[in-house]
Amino acid sequence: MTTGDTLLLALALEETRNAKYAQRKFVNRVALALSLAAMAFGLFWLFWILFETIWLGIGGLTLNTLLQMTPPPNDEGGLANAIYGSFLMVALATFVGTPIGIMAGIYLAEFDTKGWLANTTRFVNDILLSAPSIVIGLFVYAVVVSRFKSFSGWAGVMALALIVIPVVIRTTENMLQLVPSGLREAAYALGAPKWKVILSITLRVARAGVVTGVMLAVARIAGETAPLLFTALSNQFWTSSLNQPMASLPVTIFKFAMSPYENWQKLAWAGVFLITVAVLALNIIARVLTRVR
Repeated sequence: MTTGDTLLLALALEETRNAKYAQRKFVNRVALALSLAAMAFGLFWLFWILFETIWLGIGGLTLNTLLQMTPPPNDEGGLANAIYGSFLMVALATFVGTPIGIMAGIYLAEFDTKGWLANTTRFVNDILLSAPSIVIGLFVYAVVVSRFKSFSGWAGVMALALIVIPVVIRTTENMLQLVPSGLREAAYALGAPKWKVILSITLRVARAGVVTGVMLAVARIAGETAPLLFTALSNQFWTSSLNQPMASLPVTIFKFAMSPYENWQKLAWAGVFLITVAVLALNIIARVLTRVR
């Protein structure tokens, strides 16, 4: 092969490389443009929803909204009983579901990772995660409400707790699996028992992810309407007894937003704003408390 042939071959290879590079660069630009367009599309709707929530929610938010009971049509009132009912049921459901979910997640990640019981638990947990919330509400209605012949706040707490548990289980297991095994082995080498390793090392390392999972569960149940329609129903008046039907913000928002009355629609937007602010505040507090120093 002569020198000229070698140069021609080198030029041909260089052109081929340049063509492939130009093609990859073009594909990269197209993918980047599509990604940015998808992000902009999602952010557009997100900001629009937030704008409408803030604009209409603040417009219907007054001191009476926080202090007075839900009113009849075309009358003044507030959302005090619905706020109290939602706070009580969400707090109790979180209190019941969080320990069960964390302990189940610890079992799946630390004690029985591949056994038949662990696989069965994961399968059932996946079903609960993907099940519509209205199905859970119907289940609690059949088991509790129809048996005791009465809607009640306790039935609402049970339905919300069944939504909390699978979310906390999944996040706890995933966060614990991300903890390096070397940390566990080092603790075992120092003679620490397994329960001490879990409490002092793995859970402490994964606490931010676990708390985030709990906050996700709280954010989900805070806006659930369908389970409460079949369990706690609603109440136009103030009640602190969980043995009776109890008002809640999501059900009140649903009822008021579908009505033709202007005062109810304003209160519905105020309720949406209150739920959004409450969930945002909870997430900020959780991030601050679990921040790694």
